[in-house]
Amino acid sequence: MSIAFLAAATDQAMAARDRLVALYGDAEPEAAEFIVALGGDGLMLETQHRLLGRNRPIYGMNCGSVGFLMNAYREDDLPARLAGAQAAMLHPLRMNAFLGQEDQPVQALAINEVSLLRETRQAAKIRIVIDGKERLSELICDGVLVSTPAGSTAYNLSAHGPIIPLGANLLPLTPISAFRPRRWRGALLPAEARVVFEVLEPDKRPVAAVADYTEVRDVRRVEVWEDRAVSLTMLFDPDHGLSERIIAEQFTV
Repeated sequence: MSIAFLAAATDQAMAARDRLVALYGDAEPEAAEFIVALGGDGLMLETQHRLLGRNRPIYGMNCGSVGFLMNAYREDDLPARLAGAQAAMLHPLRMNAFLGQEDQPVQALAINEVSLLRETRQAAKIRIVIDGKERLSELICDGVLVSTPAGSTAYNLSAHGPIIPLGANLLPLTPISAFRPRRWRGALLPAEARVVFEVLEPDKRPVAAVADYTEVRDVRRVEVWEDRAVSLTMLFDPDHGLSERIIAEQFTV
């Protein structure tokens, strides 16, 4: 079994990598059967982005702070843990961000969410169109986001969006500090939905679009959809799979 170990740039994660490499060796990430990511959720996302298109199974071990996407750190019997791990298949969101009417879009993939955020002291004004039909003529807000199910426990949850179980084939659409409509709390969209955000008064109320690590400022229009042509595989211990974590998170008080 060939394993590649990738670590966050912290003393704890780097020391863990040294110990694991001494025990199990180390392969190149592009050629390894398994990738073991040592850090927190940020390192897991960074590793997934690094290996996009290769669909290498990635097994995270928590050497960070949150670690929602990670397994418990243990050094013993790692090959057996990898062989017995449960796979969670995910599809990222694709973002096309347009700066003008005729511009080529800035493209990016998001494993967690695509969010639009106001750039200045003034609230953003955004029109929301879904599958070619206007659903909200004007949302006045700090921002709005579309999340994957795996990312629904991250920024989406902090913005009071719903947690979505894996396999539900739903995408949460969640406003961030909505002012008008005051009582609108977002929507659940089918996974195949195509969402278009049109920025109103963009010169007066500039908006940035963020897809995980990619930020595009002064956008005029942003298109978001789930890209099922791209697959990501994360591995979890059988007693602590991602689906179970997502369900359990909904009962955390």
